[in-house]
Amino acid sequence: MTARNPSRREGATNATSITSTAVTAAPITPVVIRLGRLGDTILLQPLLRKLQQRYGKPCRVLALGDWPQVLFSAQPEVDGFIPLRSQYGSLLFSPPRWRVAMALRRLRHSPFYICEPEPRAGTKVRPMLALAGVPAENCQFIQPMTMLQDEHWIDWLLRFGDQTPDAFRVSHPWTASIASTEIAPQLQVTEAERDDRDAWLRVQGMLGRPLVLLQPANKRTIRWNGVRHADDDDKSWPAERWGALARAISYRLPQAQILFCGSAAEAGYIESLLSATETGSLRIDTAVLPLGRLKALLEIAHSMVSVDTGPAHLAAAMGCPLVVLFGGRFPCMWAPRSGHGSAVTVIGGMPEVRRIDEIDTVQVISAWRTLPPRCAAEAAPDLSVE
Repeated sequence: MTARNPSRREGATNATSITSTAVTAAPITPVVIRLGRLGDTILLQPLLRKLQQRYGKPCRVLALGDWPQVLFSAQPEVDGFIPLRSQYGSLLFSPPRWRVAMALRRLRHSPFYICEPEPRAGTKVRPMLALAGVPAENCQFIQPMTMLQDEHWIDWLLRFGDQTPDAFRVSHPWTASIASTEIAPQLQVTEAERDDRDAWLRVQGMLGRPLVLLQPANKRTIRWNGVRHADDDDKSWPAERWGALARAISYRLPQAQILFCGSAAEAGYIESLLSATETGSLRIDTAVLPLGRLKALLEIAHSMVSVDTGPAHLAAAMGCPLVVLFGGRFPCMWAPRSGHGSAVTVIGGMPEVRRIDEIDTVQVISAWRTLPPRCAAEAAPDLSVE
C-alpha cells in the first residue's frame, strides 16, 4: 500500500496569513517536553511549528540526550534545548536534573506542553516541574487526551496543540485562524552538515553517485548481549532478503552506491548483512552514520528502503523517496509523512501483516522500482568532481 502523504491540511488558510494573525498578545516562548526516541521527536515538528505560530516565538524543547539539537539544527521553530541525560534515577540526588529544573524555572511563566503519552512518564515529569516552580495552570498534558480511531500520531499532536493551559486561555486563546497548515515533518540541513557530507563522500570515493540507503536495524535490534533473535523482533527482515534487495537495486541502477547504514551500535549487525550479500563487483557497502551526516545524505539520496524505525521518518522529513516495511504496528498511526511531498510507500503492517519477515523480497523490489523520483525542487545538487 502507498501511504497518503499530504503536507498541508485541505481547505486551510495559507501559512503567511496564519503567521500574521496567530498572536493576539505579547509573544512568549512555548516549552515542549518529549522524552522520546528519534522517530517520536521527528513527529513533533509540525506541533512545534504550530506552537511557534500560536505564541509568536520558537519553542524550547526538553528532550533526552544531545541528538535532538542535531536533528533540529536548522529549524526556525526551535530556539534551543534543555537536554536530559536520562529519565531514570533519583530527582533529588541528581545534579544534572537539578540543572534541568533550574533551566525550566527560568521559563516558568511560559506555556508548557507535555507530550508524554504514558502515565508513568507524567509521574517523572511532574516532580521536575514542581521543583522548577512551574505553576500547574501553565501546563497542558497530552496523556488524558485520547486518540481517535485510526488517527495518525501527528494529527493527535496537532489536536493537542489546540489545547490551552488555563493560565493562557485569555491571553492566547485558540482560534481557527491559527490552525497549522503543516501536517507532515519537514526538516532542513545546515551548511556545516552539507560540508561534512560532501567531504565524507569525497573521501569515500562516492561523490557524484546516486545513493540508495538501506536501513535494516531498529531500536530493538541490538541488546546488551548482542543482536536480538529474529523470533523476538517483529521488525527483523532476513539477511538473505536484504542481500537480494541490494543486488537487485544495484543491477537496476548500476551507477548507484548502495549503503547498509546504521548507528555505531549497529555496526557489527550491518557488517554481517554485507558479509551475507554476494556483492562481487557491485557497489554495495556499509556506513556508520552520525545523525547530522545521515540527515545531510538523505537530503540528496536517490531513495531509502527501511524497516519501521526513526531513520525512515527522517528520510520522509528530508524529502527522500522511501519504502518502509511495517510489522506489528498500524501504518495509519505511524506511517512516515513527508512535508516535502516525496513518495512514501508502506508495505505490511497491521492488521494484515504482524511481522516484517512475512513480506517477500519481490514485493519490496517492486515497490522500490516504482518509486517516483524526488520532487524537482528537492532534487540532489550536482556533486560531481570538476
